[in-house]
Amino acid sequence: MTRTSASLTPVQANDAAATVDRHATRAHDRSDLVILSNRLPLQRTNESGGSKWKTSPGGLVSALTPVLREVECTWVGWLGNSRRPTLPFDHDGVRHHPVELSREEIERHYEGFSNRTLWPLYHDAIRPPEFHRRWWRPYVEINRRFAREAADTVVESGLVWVQDYHLQLVPEMLRAMRPDVRIGFFLHIPFPPAELFSQLPWRRRILEGLLGADIVGFQTPNGAANFSQVCRRYTEATGTRQQLKYRGRCVNVGAFPISIDFDLFATRAREPRIVKRAENFRKRLGDQRKIVLGVDRLDYTKGIDRRLQAYRELLGSGRRSQDEVVFVQVAVPSRERVEDYQELRSRVEQFVGEINGEFGVLGRTPVHYLHKSLNQDELIALYSAADVMVVTPFRDGMNLVAKEYVATRSDGLGVLVLSEFTGSANELKSALLVNPHDTDELAATIGDALDMSEAEQKKRMRSLRKTVRDHDVYKWAQRFLDALREHPGRS
Repeated sequence: MTRTSASLTPVQANDAAATVDRHATRAHDRSDLVILSNRLPLQRTNESGGSKWKTSPGGLVSALTPVLREVECTWVGWLGNSRRPTLPFDHDGVRHHPVELSREEIERHYEGFSNRTLWPLYHDAIRPPEFHRRWWRPYVEINRRFAREAADTVVESGLVWVQDYHLQLVPEMLRAMRPDVRIGFFLHIPFPPAELFSQLPWRRRILEGLLGADIVGFQTPNGAANFSQVCRRYTEATGTRQQLKYRGRCVNVGAFPISIDFDLFATRAREPRIVKRAENFRKRLGDQRKIVLGVDRLDYTKGIDRRLQAYRELLGSGRRSQDEVVFVQVAVPSRERVEDYQELRSRVEQFVGEINGEFGVLGRTPVHYLHKSLNQDELIALYSAADVMVVTPFRDGMNLVAKEYVATRSDGLGVLVLSEFTGSANELKSALLVNPHDTDELAATIGDALDMSEAEQKKRMRSLRKTVRDHDVYKWAQRFLDALREHPGRS
């Protein structure tokens, strides 16, 4: 049912008028399902046969790509550079529709508002968020550009699934352009409590943008409850935690904890070449030493520096020595143009140097630090080799690394040390849960993990693997899409 112009906000009315002719001319090139994310799940690689597209690493990509290969869909997003985009193209069974961003738009929309305003604010303000009006207008304009691409790409009464904090205004804009479609939004990072969210000068606009969706999904029940609370406080929305009534529509709000392709990781971990690679890692690091592993983006929310400090104190306490244990930290480069990330890299690398200088001996390096991306085979081999996996962000929406590690442990051994401030802690209750802000507790918990008996490891890992197996990425996506298809629309 098409709404009258009287029921639209000025922004919605303008967008609707601008879209009528454009989307009518492209009816031949549409999909039943359209995914919108800031980045397309691709990157260019230079191989022997020339430049090729390759699926990118990352939580969103690893979660969605396996599902989208099984349905006909289009993925709309930015290619990660300021060059003119290519025309839409197919890769790995998915239609990709590039969106162009200029260098200035990247700086203000992506590096500025998205990652220096929203990212720190939504992660408990671990770093003070910056509120600059010059960043807000590009955020609005880029959201409108994505909404128009979605309006042009989705079939009549189709589904549009908007992903993450970069595109929170899209649902309202798209609803004005295409009131016939079902719109879902999923936030991959935490949604903050009211006392933090209320600091945002554009809080009402963000909430109105999200309320344009039929389904608004979060990683945890707390995130969903926080959103419902601020909507009732700062907009005219009424209702409950699970369902809001807003401008004549029902907006369902819920937790949809994301997951991984369990069978893929479990199967790959048993492949002979991966098994051999894991054995080689163990030999190179020392057959008699236990391996503690961390795998993270190099981000200040991940607690890498605090984790290293805890490991340093574990060695200093004499509970474990460099002859008995080795720490491997993979830090994937991230947002390297942003000053906070440059400072973090310097601090982490200083910690690594200090630990190795203090405790290292010839042939025994306490910390092996890799500042680079690893392909999936290398990661799975490392997961398989590690005796202890340390996942200790200060705040994380979910954290799929924890689930990937569990999926690879078909031998039933291995210990997961997990921050209680991750979304995955709500599900992986048999992990050793820890407060990552407490260095003493973290050091003691790593020590407990290293001391754990095989019988206790197997008991805990059996429970962890069942949880991840029973709630894989396919069930996550199916649950969200089913909820979107079944949504009643207007109240």
